[in-house]
Amino acid sequence: MALAAGYAAIEPGADEVAATPGRVALEFGAPWCSHCQAAQPAIAQALQARPDAAHLKIEDGKGRPLGRAYRVKLWPTLVLLRDGEEVARVVRPRSPADLADALARWDAAAG
Repeated sequence: MALAAGYAAIEPGADEVAATPGRVALEFGAPWCSHCQAAQPAIAQALQARPDAAHLKIEDGKGRPLGRAYRVKLWPTLVLLRDGEEVARVVRPRSPADLADALARWDAAAG
């Protein structure tokens, strides 16, 4: 999978995301967020091992409907979807170990 380098200029709609087949990793955050910046190595390591998944970096904030649709409260929040359904979520991961349980559920759902 190609990791999204930057935050999407235009966020997809919730219906569009829900209709996406397969595995999708929605990463909500902001480019200026220090927690988001610190989480990037762990997120990159986790997602590079899953070439069949799509990665969408969504800049979140006031007036951003996709983040509200997924009830995002803190950044970064990684929402792992399978065929449009949420399988797992991780808030403010700091290391690959913080992602392990969610990734195991995502991998199990993919089979």
